[in-house]
Amino acid sequence: MTRSLANQFGITKPLLLLLLVSIVSTQANAETTLFTNAEVITLDPKYPSANSVLVRAGKIVQVGDFSELSKSIKTSDSTINLNGATLAPGFIDAHGHLSSTILAQGWIDVSSPPVGSAKSVEDIVTILQAAQTAETPSTGDWIIGAGYDDSLLVEQRHPTKLDLDKVSTSQPVAVIHVSGHFLACNSVCLKTVGITAETPDPKGGIIRRLADNEPDGVLEETAWLMAYAKFPILDIETRQKHLEMAQKYYASFGITTVQDGAMQMGELAFIQDAAERDLLWLDVVAYPYLAFFGEKLKQVRSQRNYQNHFRIGGVKLVLDGSPQGKTAWLSKPYLHPPHGQDENYLGYPTLTEPVLDDHLQAAFVNGTQVLAHANGDAASDQLLKAVSKANELQGQADRRTVMIHAQTVREDQIDAMKAQGVMPSYFSAHTFYWGDWHRDSVFGKERASRISPLKSSVDKNLPFTTHNDTPIVPPDMMRLMWASVNRITRSGQVLGADQRITPEQALRSITLNAAHQYFEESDKGSITPGKLADMVVLSQNPLTVDPLTIKDIQVLATYKEGKKVFSIEADAP
Repeated sequence: MTRSLANQFGITKPLLLLLLVSIVSTQANAETTLFTNAEVITLDPKYPSANSVLVRAGKIVQVGDFSELSKSIKTSDSTINLNGATLAPGFIDAHGHLSSTILAQGWIDVSSPPVGSAKSVEDIVTILQAAQTAETPSTGDWIIGAGYDDSLLVEQRHPTKLDLDKVSTSQPVAVIHVSGHFLACNSVCLKTVGITAETPDPKGGIIRRLADNEPDGVLEETAWLMAYAKFPILDIETRQKHLEMAQKYYASFGITTVQDGAMQMGELAFIQDAAERDLLWLDVVAYPYLAFFGEKLKQVRSQRNYQNHFRIGGVKLVLDGSPQGKTAWLSKPYLHPPHGQDENYLGYPTLTEPVLDDHLQAAFVNGTQVLAHANGDAASDQLLKAVSKANELQGQADRRTVMIHAQTVREDQIDAMKAQGVMPSYFSAHTFYWGDWHRDSVFGKERASRISPLKSSVDKNLPFTTHNDTPIVPPDMMRLMWASVNRITRSGQVLGADQRITPEQALRSITLNAAHQYFEESDKGSITPGKLADMVVLSQNPLTVDPLTIKDIQVLATYKEGKKVFSIEADAP
């Protein structure tokens, strides 16, 4: 704990003593544990096969055969028999939003199958109406839903204020799109936020309108941040409860390191305070967001060391929207443009070139890692051009700038990423969740078959990670692996067979490569002596099962630095 953070958040002497006792207890509890009778996936060529792992004081000290490792333990040490289950490196969330996941614990789920049950706009209205009388987590006076997906609703449209006024005419009703790039509001919500016919569209956003120029309730991109800023702030006890729920949620999928991308100021202060109060037990890497921090973002510096499981990894920029919402910025028109747009519609940027250049160069000067959201290939061009200019001015170095999502990157852009030191983090779960929609409505077959071009990246030796973008979709790492390996859509069709990768390549994208993305490859990503004992116990080996069944593998237990933080049942390993 640093003096500055303690002073900043008013840490009292009793709390300081409590934290010190916690630290001493952790150090005193330097257990030695032997995990054995396992099929160990080390991802370390020095240990191609093993059935046992010895852990001491939260770190891996030996990997190999039980006959050898058992010589290093005492009768007082613990032995965990994994009964033939698979032991793999703990999964690393290469991109997601912890703070939004915390908030989502109190939001009403209006997702479509297989995540939720909403199949129509009317279903969304019914779910929200039912939640008004049911015992649901408190969101103040607002009624907030999340996860609706217009591409999966029978009406194939967003809910409008006319729909949501059926839920309430006295309370603000807001429903967040599954992409996180749209918000649907009722009339009270629009009035509360102050959006009228006279309100201009903000830079990088659109207020959708009726024929008389009145807002219809649908807010795109930066426009919905106007409403988000008015969302009720939960009391500290509720937020801490939701933080605990969110960590358990991630751990249940085998995740030991979580990202909090695109944080606003209040969220950053809350997570820092939670760390100081020793409420974090998964590692959290934070990336404050330009839209919320403005010029103050230039003051953010990357931290390489965790303090109570928390560090600031760098900064987050967003260059465009989402392909499923048809706001990603493309170089060629959409197959079927969204409502109100003509056949030449390309989506649009959210940052001007001068603003992007300014913040990227400032980050490079400060040694601050940049995560830049770019879905469309035009946005990818904008980012690569800015990186090239910054590299020319500041000199090229190992900065590991990350292109987040990189859904539509072309072959020439993969070459440019490699040349400029940019690492893509692909949202490869798209092939399942929106593959049919991309093929039939967004891009057409040819372009849709190239979304998340993993195999092209492998062939060009460009390191990459994959992610779920939680809470956009659940942090299900086995489904993510399955999607990367099989590229099967909801309808059961293969989308872009030539971009499929092997199970081991998919596993590396959420372990070793993800550790590299975070500059943590010396501590995480493989089961190697000297690294943290971040490990996951799986019901089957994803490298040897039928690839079509990878999504069915269960997470039996999750260990963070040798300590069990999740088990599927009370008597699980």
